[in-house]
Amino acid sequence: MGEEASFSNKNVAASTTIGSSVIPIINRLQDIFSPVDGELSKISLPQVAVVGSQSSGKSSVLEALVGRDFLPRGCDICTRRPLALMLVNRPRNPGDDGREWAEFRHLPGKRFFDFTKVRQEIMAETNKEAGSNRGVSEKQIGLKISSPNVLNMTLVDLPGITKVPVGDQPTDIEARIRKMIMAYIRQENCIILAVSPANSDLATSDALQMAREADPTGSRTIGVITKLDIMDRGTNACNFLLGKVVPLRLGYVGVVNRSQEDINKNRSMQDALAYEKNFFRDHPVYNGLSDRCGIPQLAKKLNQILEQHIRMVLPGLKSELHSRLNAVAKELQKYGDVMESKAEKETMLLNILTKYCEAFSAMVDGRSQEISTKELSGGARIRYIFQSIFVKTLEEVDPCQDLTDEDIRTAIQNATGPRNALFVPEVPFEVLVRRQIARLLDPCLQCLRFVYDELIKMSHACAVTELQRFPVLRRHLDDVMGKFIRDSVRPAERMIDSLIEIEPPSILGPLEMTEQEAVEILVTKLLLQSYYDVVRKNVQDLVPKSIMHFLVNHAKRNLHNTFIQKLYRYVHELSFDCWVEVVELVRENHVEELLQEHDEVAANRRQVKEVSLVLQQAVQTLDEVESEYLPET
Repeated sequence: MGEEASFSNKNVAASTTIGSSVIPIINRLQDIFSPVDGELSKISLPQVAVVGSQSSGKSSVLEALVGRDFLPRGCDICTRRPLALMLVNRPRNPGDDGREWAEFRHLPGKRFFDFTKVRQEIMAETNKEAGSNRGVSEKQIGLKISSPNVLNMTLVDLPGITKVPVGDQPTDIEARIRKMIMAYIRQENCIILAVSPANSDLATSDALQMAREADPTGSRTIGVITKLDIMDRGTNACNFLLGKVVPLRLGYVGVVNRSQEDINKNRSMQDALAYEKNFFRDHPVYNGLSDRCGIPQLAKKLNQILEQHIRMVLPGLKSELHSRLNAVAKELQKYGDVMESKAEKETMLLNILTKYCEAFSAMVDGRSQEISTKELSGGARIRYIFQSIFVKTLEEVDPCQDLTDEDIRTAIQNATGPRNALFVPEVPFEVLVRRQIARLLDPCLQCLRFVYDELIKMSHACAVTELQRFPVLRRHLDDVMGKFIRDSVRPAERMIDSLIEIEPPSILGPLEMTEQEAVEILVTKLLLQSYYDVVRKNVQDLVPKSIMHFLVNHAKRNLHNTFIQKLYRYVHELSFDCWVEVVELVRENHVEELLQEHDEVAANRRQVKEVSLVLQQAVQTLDEVESEYLPET
């Protein structure tokens, strides 16, 4: 009790300090957000969500707060789409006739002075989205009511919790409605108005149970107990109003609803409020709880709580809006600006080609801004190919593999002819070396293919933001890049071939091996192994250098010029006494064609730009009121 009383005193103080100026700021933000509501759904604005079971009296409470009949009525589910209701207190001015009017978000500028037509428009909009046979939709209806007779507040009337599906409602209608309600009341900026009828078991109220699930501490839930005048004789809701059964920090308010008979007989709101006032005044229990009973007390409580809540969350809301604005600005930068003139497009094309070449070189050199910590990428993979895969492959080659002693003996006999040699002849050694060194060619060419594959992968992975907009340019660029790298492979292959020359020996059958021949064979094998090791080290050093020179470094040096030559042509015209270089697109690659955007990109740019403008307007709105309404430090 003490905590609740203290909270109430704070509300009164806040209301005195702030008045009724903060809630319209949120109303204005809602109006600003409405064109892009779906895009900014994650931004939670302070509001009051009205929750209750079907026929709990939600609609009667809202109409009493407004002082007008304007909501659909019936014995079945009435609220079938969330209704965002903004009540705007309009001070009386000399030139103002004081008439109350309503305006729908989907009909901006059209004011309704006849509230019967407001009800008809709500029903028509509901049927448009949810059908005419009791279907339910999550799409919100926005309604602003301007009146000198209301207090500023923003409420969302949510569909009533129902148990049994009727009409076109799906079999899981209860689960769907509960999910819709929870999407609202789980938001920390949402005040929950839990409406429960007094003529039912309040301890098991659907509204209070859902509120407790979304707000376990009860710090942002207000309980409303309706139909107090039709409780069983001899019973009352005193303990509930005092928070003794289901405690809520924001407390409870009891109200008396108009009955269906009152509505059928067109009993006025003024008469209904007078009846409620007399009921609480004359009741032996409720007359001592005047601060917790009646629609006027509920309106005052809601206004005060919402005022204080908004003031408390404004700094965080402003920070969130700035954060979203920065994120949207980055996304908008990715889509770029619309280019109108040919000169702008040509400049854009050259910039993209330059950025692509810079990104490719940076990826090769390890200067890319996005360095992976999970796997090797870019030039590091080429280094791994050279130092790990290539070296290991060379080391696995046995210079004497498939070379038998008979092969060596045959080569020596062929070299000595009819004479006996005093020393191991050089010719068979050279023949055998050439034959075995030829085995190094395949690993070298394999290394070249691996590096080629990595360059192709790098070319596809080059992250140039603007390229995402232009699929035609991306396709042409990939084609030019692929051909450029393939053309660079050929001189590298020729260089590798020149490092390793292949000879086939003649085939003649030798005589039986002598002891001297065995020594010659052993010496030849040792020489072969020794020389092969020297050659392997040279190949291990020269092949990567050749690949880097003819393929990798060549790509870094000449890629940009190749793009210019392939995508542009240079026409030199003599102008007076100087040469002027005129850059002109080749006919088959018009700049308009190369810079043709995806339809999706253009649509996304428009959408993101609209969101950006909305966020800028919202931030500006909060900046204008910052000094006056943000809490003092």
